[in-house]
Amino acid sequence: ATNHIPTTAACETCHKSTTSFANTTMNHTGITSGCATCHNGSAFQGVTPVSKPSNHIATTAACETCHKSTTSFKGAVYDHSKVLPGSCATCHNNTTALGKGANHIPTSLACDTCHKSTTSFANTTMNHTGITSGCATCHNGSSFQGVTPVSKPSNHIVTSAACETCHTSTTTFATAAFNHSGVAPGTCATCHNNTTALGKGANHIPTSLACDTCHKSTTSFANTTMNHTGISSGCATCHNGSSFQGVTPVSKPANHVATSAPCETCHTSTASFATAAFNHSGVAPGTCATCHNNTTALGKGANHIPTSMSCDTCHKSTTSFANTTMNHTGISSGCATCHNGSSFQGVTPLFKPANHVATGAPCETCHTSTVSFAMAAFNHTGVAPGSCATCHNNTTAIGKGANHIPTSMSCDTCHKTFTSFANTTMNHTGIVTGCATCHNGSSFQGVTPVFKPANHVATNASCETCHKNFTTFAGAAFSHTGVAAGTCANCHNGSTATGKPANHIVTTQSCDTCHRTTAWVPATFSHTGIVTGCSTCHNGVSALGKPANHVPTTQECNICHKSTTTFAGTTMNHTGITTGCANCHNGTIALGKPATHVATNAGCETCHKSFTSFAGAAFNHTGVAAGTCNNCHNGTTAKGKPSNHLPTNLSCDQCHKNFTSFSGASMNHTGITSGCAACHNGTYAKGKPSDHPVTNADCSACHTTKTFDK
Repeated sequence: ATNHIPTTAACETCHKSTTSFANTTMNHTGITSGCATCHNGSAFQGVTPVSKPSNHIATTAACETCHKSTTSFKGAVYDHSKVLPGSCATCHNNTTALGKGANHIPTSLACDTCHKSTTSFANTTMNHTGITSGCATCHNGSSFQGVTPVSKPSNHIVTSAACETCHTSTTTFATAAFNHSGVAPGTCATCHNNTTALGKGANHIPTSLACDTCHKSTTSFANTTMNHTGISSGCATCHNGSSFQGVTPVSKPANHVATSAPCETCHTSTASFATAAFNHSGVAPGTCATCHNNTTALGKGANHIPTSMSCDTCHKSTTSFANTTMNHTGISSGCATCHNGSSFQGVTPLFKPANHVATGAPCETCHTSTVSFAMAAFNHTGVAPGSCATCHNNTTAIGKGANHIPTSMSCDTCHKTFTSFANTTMNHTGIVTGCATCHNGSSFQGVTPVFKPANHVATNASCETCHKNFTTFAGAAFSHTGVAAGTCANCHNGSTATGKPANHIVTTQSCDTCHRTTAWVPATFSHTGIVTGCSTCHNGVSALGKPANHVPTTQECNICHKSTTTFAGTTMNHTGITTGCANCHNGTIALGKPATHVATNAGCETCHKSFTSFAGAAFNHTGVAAGTCNNCHNGTTAKGKPSNHLPTNLSCDQCHKNFTSFSGASMNHTGITSGCAACHNGTYAKGKPSDHPVTNADCSACHTTKTFDK
């Protein structure tokens, strides 16, 4: 019939009854496509094929795309290839198809923004496109349907700021730009610990204070303000002259009071060093005057007892000068400086009582105790000098022994102590001869005078010939009188007496050839016998060498310098020199060309053959440019044209071809077309013969060649 289901299958494929068309069984065998040809909501002869229900998934795909069974619609395999982007939720709404679960990550984005697989929700790729805030909605440690977003790790910086405050990338947590806004005070070290973030360097000022106590900037460590709050001791931990990371704390200046006391002993302000309350505890003994100098602090008054001793030698109180105890330690003379009846600042020292022994001797002559005047030692003060022997005569008192040094001098000339003869100081006053009377190796009463040592210079001369000092043998002025010429080295050999040093001029001559007998310098050098080898000494080290502006030469000095006492009058020696004159003759080292010299670049030796005189130079014209003869042959530099020379402006070499003689010149008439008679007038050149026709015309009017026979 016209409305039969469209098919080319044989009738019996579907119609099994030959008596009725009823109960026909549809047969889909071989049908793999074109379902919509029948299943499209249309009715056919006797049958209406099942069509898509109202709740069918919205799709334009052919039925067979998903429905693989021709006997049932169940078991369809859905093909998402035709699904429009962003329309997943049309089906996946938990009604038509599985949708987002109650614990799905909160988002209004289309499913396919993250879910790229149509067969599995696994391997979902998070898509943060357009997300600039609210990160913690997901990244909060919670687990969602199938996923647990990365949250802050346990070592994350402690902060309540939103993630996006620092993390500006939605693909990586690296390169976060940290924002310190909201960081709790005193928590800097939570991150700035040299692990999480940069912390204190090894050379940081030692402190346990929180970073932000001093560092007020979160972008730079510069301009840090020191905070001394709570610091009451240990100042020198930092204020010790050391430099720390980025800062050098102020240390004690050079003029600071000398003390080992901690800073805080006196400095009670942590904001200023001014108004320090000085504390003398710990002040080093003997350093009072460092401050008590009437500039830094009160010092000694003008009427203070004269002393150079340290203040604390006598002043034991650091709060008052009262109750000072005099300290005479180390004072062995000069008592009368104070004990003279005068009053000083705050004290009047004891003076001699009225019944004191009359004497002009210093106190300490007899009084040897600085704490008591008792036990004074007897004093010979008042005994007339030179009168010792009046008593010390071995009768009244002990006198000289039989083995005493032979002398007629008064006892007190040598014996200066009246309690002992020991430590007698020899007095050689007035002794100018006879040293050997005592200094002869003999021993006398209590003394053995020094004698000549074994290594003494061998001499029979009296001691006083050389030794002029009677308190020491040092500084002896050796007398060379009578020393035979040429024998200096007998003593001056480096053992007996000083010999030649390592850098001495190399010579085998006797010392006295150059050196005087009273001093090594200034030596008068003797060049006697030296005729060569000057540079052995004259090398700028041992003796004066060639100066920087010396004539350049490798010849030995004596080739030119004939005097051994002066460099003046030196005769240049040009022997062997045949070239290179200008190396010296350049106007600087030696005489150069004078201003009137012939202009030439030729070497001097080209013309000058004598090295003792510039005269007799044989000029060499080789290389002289044509037409330049007049440069020299101008009658000034060299001989020029004589007064009777042919009148011409031509260059000399136009006619003169011989450079050693003017003879044999060949006339050159090139360029001459008239004016012949100027020369051919019988004076300079041949004139008209006697049989010449009489005429005033110029020769060139008739003679057209430079010969007269035509």
